[in-house]
Amino acid sequence: MKTQNFARTLVTSALPYANGYIHLGHVAGAYLPADIYTRFLRLCGEDVIHVSGSDEHGVAITIAAETESVAPQEIVDKYHFANLEAFRGLGIDFDIFGRTSWPEHHETAREFFLALHEQGYLVEKETGQFYDVEAGMFLPDRYVEGTCPVCGHDGARGDQCDNCSSTYDQIELKNPVSKVSGRPPEIRTTKHLYFKLGDFQGRLEEYVESHAARSGAETPATVWRDNVLQQSRSWLKQGLGDRSITRDLTWGIDVPLPGFEGKKLYVWFDAPLGYITNTRMLARERGEPDGWKRWWCDPESRYVAFIGKDNIVFHTLIFPATLLAYNESGRGDRHVLPDNVPADEFLNLEGRKFSKSKRWGIDLRDYLANHPPDPLRYTIVANLPESKDADFTWREYQARVNNELADILGNFVNRTMQFAGRYFDNVVPPLTATGEKEAEVKTLLAEDLRRCCDSPQSDDAILTELAPKYLKYFTRTDLVMLLELARAPKRVGDLYRAFRFREAALESMNVARAANKYFNDSEPWKTRRDRPERCATAINICLQVVRSLAVIFRPILPFSSGSMLAMLGLDAASAAEWESASELRIPSGHALGEPVILFTKFDDEMVEREVAGLIAASAPEPEGEKPEEPPIQVELKPEVTIEDVMKLDLRVATVVAAERVKKSDKLLKLQVRIGDLERQIIAGIGKKYEPESLLGKRIVVVANLKPAKLMGQESQGMLFAANSPENAPTLISILDDDADVRDGFIVR
Repeated sequence: MKTQNFARTLVTSALPYANGYIHLGHVAGAYLPADIYTRFLRLCGEDVIHVSGSDEHGVAITIAAETESVAPQEIVDKYHFANLEAFRGLGIDFDIFGRTSWPEHHETAREFFLALHEQGYLVEKETGQFYDVEAGMFLPDRYVEGTCPVCGHDGARGDQCDNCSSTYDQIELKNPVSKVSGRPPEIRTTKHLYFKLGDFQGRLEEYVESHAARSGAETPATVWRDNVLQQSRSWLKQGLGDRSITRDLTWGIDVPLPGFEGKKLYVWFDAPLGYITNTRMLARERGEPDGWKRWWCDPESRYVAFIGKDNIVFHTLIFPATLLAYNESGRGDRHVLPDNVPADEFLNLEGRKFSKSKRWGIDLRDYLANHPPDPLRYTIVANLPESKDADFTWREYQARVNNELADILGNFVNRTMQFAGRYFDNVVPPLTATGEKEAEVKTLLAEDLRRCCDSPQSDDAILTELAPKYLKYFTRTDLVMLLELARAPKRVGDLYRAFRFREAALESMNVARAANKYFNDSEPWKTRRDRPERCATAINICLQVVRSLAVIFRPILPFSSGSMLAMLGLDAASAAEWESASELRIPSGHALGEPVILFTKFDDEMVEREVAGLIAASAPEPEGEKPEEPPIQVELKPEVTIEDVMKLDLRVATVVAAERVKKSDKLLKLQVRIGDLERQIIAGIGKKYEPESLLGKRIVVVANLKPAKLMGQESQGMLFAANSPENAPTLISILDDDADVRDGFIVR
């Protein structure tokens, strides 16, 4: 792979559906990483724009409109502006956040569609599609649910399974049910156009493999993450076929061909083109209508697409194929393909997936109504799901805020600012006390540090080399800190360029850790009395480090970075250059601003309140008072004596393993622990319980029942369960709340 230096970088974030509020999982997937990356490139002085917008077509919108009993346009208007406001509140800085409902976007989509049609890449087919007889409509994919034909997961959508990420034709779905009427649909014939994606198989294979690490000559910025490569290769290995590009919908972009009236363009085709529309609109807003071509049609432009893992193949195969087909048409300039697609895995919440239907989630707007933005930005990036799913918990949020932001970064800034205010009249003290001009020492030191950092020498070798030249100005402790600053921009910057944002956050915080150590090792509280010039040098360096930290943390903590600069009496321009983090730019005698507390600690009560709120929000809705049911008529079995009862050895047991009995939907095979004994029990509770839900439960069993065989499996006991004559049995596990009750205890 040939390494290329690009003149500019186009950054896009996946267009979120305008059918609901943005939640923290969305933020982690495509928006915060893109914002951090864009901010970093701007600090490096590079030409970059960040483009995104609302995806306002497709079935997700019409379902939301039906749920809220309003028109689709009202839905997209409501959520577009609400989500844009929430993004701004978190500091997500788009150059433009557009809309696919714009007339200009309809023009873009029709332009690309007709280009594909003219090139012969669209083919007409009659195909079976689910039809809801009761509703009188063909069912788009999201209007039907059933069992995944690949993994067997219930609740799979019409064209994609969220459990295994498989895609399929909707009529392959097993046990389909219409979400409109709740009834099984029938299959009817309809006419659609298909994109001949398979025609691009060879070119896409070459494109994907050009972004795989092979010889070591590739730069980290051009190598795709393993999850992106593997998912793309998996699709290519199966072979690319024709993909429907039209749908029977009432909301969306009309198909611009006769004979297809009433049909709309499929959202997979329409939505990614929103990146192009929005760039065109941005150029128009800036007074240069053709300026968008610099980003999309110049080979010296680099395109980076930030997405979640459920969008990978759309950005590595399908959208690139669309661009390749358009490039052949001669309708306009050739468009660049994504150079990198840094897709994140999913962010879960307190051990569970975000779920709108189950009301399990944290909307960004709700978070911002109660908490500041930067702690969330830091917590998410420090645990970003770059290679596997990650979990957001309020306990981790508390630990990040308290132990890192407050106790490390905030503590260093606060102690430095307070010390300078109290003992140096809120003015930057002199860096040196030897009579030489401070500026000359700074310049000479910067040149030497830059030269040394470019060499393969170790830190000890560099310090040994610098010591004779600078020990009359600085201690070895000073030089250690100054070397740390000199190395930080490249060390952190290389991680950003390789899309390793988690490590970049860690390395940024390590600079703050080193700064705290430097403050402690310098002991300014001692030297201010017996060596005031030494104290002045240390505090000068600490103040310089505060400015450097404002630069280094600016991509992640833009609001806090601004506060740090204000405390130093500096404006934003003082942190506008990434490499300046290595330099001592604040002159002696500079007046400082007023210190403020950067981060407030998050206490246990706050954690408990947030978790309790989550649980309460996800609780089932109360069904109201039920009418009193008549008493059950009971016919008792023949009487027994106390001696008969005493023959039963009733014990508390703990379920340690559970699985289904093959060829039975009713029987479960349980392994239970009764004190120091272990028994196997076959129980007819399979319709009521999933095996994994029973693990760890303490139940009551008859421990001395003579073994018997059920479905070829030996059962060495019986558990207690309760049921009405017509219902499945309910397991008796009334002892779970009593910590003093242990398995093996006798039940009387």
